[in-house]
Amino acid sequence: MANPRKIPATTAGKIIKCKAAVLWGPRQPLRMQEVEVAPPQKMEVRVKILFTSVCPGDIVTWSFQGPFFPMIMGHEATGVVESVGEGVTGLVAGDTVMTVYTGECGECAHCKSEESNLCSLLCFKFIEGLKICEGTPRFLVEGKPAYHYATTSTFTEYTVCPAGCVVKINRLAPLDKICALSCGVVSGLGSVLNVARPTEDSSVAIFGLGLTGLAAAEAARIAGASQIICIDVDVNKLRKAVGFGMTYFLNPPRYNMPIKDIIVDMTRGGADRSVDCTGDISCMRCAFECVHKEWGIAVLNALSREKLRTDSLKFAGERTLKGCYFGNYKPRSQLPSLVDMVMKGELDMDKFITYRFRFAEINEALLRSLTDATILLCIVAME
Repeated sequence: MANPRKIPATTAGKIIKCKAAVLWGPRQPLRMQEVEVAPPQKMEVRVKILFTSVCPGDIVTWSFQGPFFPMIMGHEATGVVESVGEGVTGLVAGDTVMTVYTGECGECAHCKSEESNLCSLLCFKFIEGLKICEGTPRFLVEGKPAYHYATTSTFTEYTVCPAGCVVKINRLAPLDKICALSCGVVSGLGSVLNVARPTEDSSVAIFGLGLTGLAAAEAARIAGASQIICIDVDVNKLRKAVGFGMTYFLNPPRYNMPIKDIIVDMTRGGADRSVDCTGDISCMRCAFECVHKEWGIAVLNALSREKLRTDSLKFAGERTLKGCYFGNYKPRSQLPSLVDMVMKGELDMDKFITYRFRFAEINEALLRSLTDATILLCIVAME
């Protein structure tokens, strides 16, 4: 069997023809088609994809009603650098890498700050990434330009990404697991390890037990929290949460008193830390109001279009409310440390992976993820 990591020696600077799963309309089956992938331009990298994942964000995109079709979806992947464009440093052909939807240019004020991961050049470009990069395509399908997604477009055998969205990792890393480490999992882990920062034997309340919430619970376990209180309206999520370090499960419909009051009683004054992963405004408020006065920190790890309203006296009690984006990780400089944790057995990625599929089965992966609420991540092997 041919080595899947081997890069052709004659493709640099040339168009590559390969297979891609192309979306032509909302909730339509992806069509496996031949696409043309252009060489990387200035500060871009062309990557041979070996593994990609289907996460909840892909399901939202699959249902997207906008005009951005045809599109190549996907935003979490691992692979090998095939070639690099002008000006790219730190990456060469043959490097083992992972792709991320956010980025780190290394030059802006945010990248140089020890406190921020909101790269001025690449952060939030995943929204603009629905459009063709810089007005010119890197993909052509049936002679038409195909739209990029989340700066990465990983449902294809080859893709082109901004260099700041490509992270060099240990070549011995298990790529079929690491590909799931660049969206919901990393957001949950970082919201606890980098933002909430609970101390050993502390109490942590996690609101929402989807992929990100379970990753936050796992991070609380890694941090040594003695009370990991998980809150969700779906009792079916209880069994899965046990494997992520949960010590208590609260199902709000079962109680006739506010959940925040129950948490305050359980923790003798309030949780030391809390993380909201629901995006529900009432849960966000509860996450803040349930933390201990003087040292309690609440982290909001999801978005809501509603305004958050709370009693200002809660702040007078020196509680802290923080936001979080991508787990506060700088992708290129800090994600390799998470890869090392996986390789050392300190972070078990198998717990986040529900199913595995071949690239030809990617529509089944999407359908399963849409219809089965117990699924966390599906891994897709390109070969």
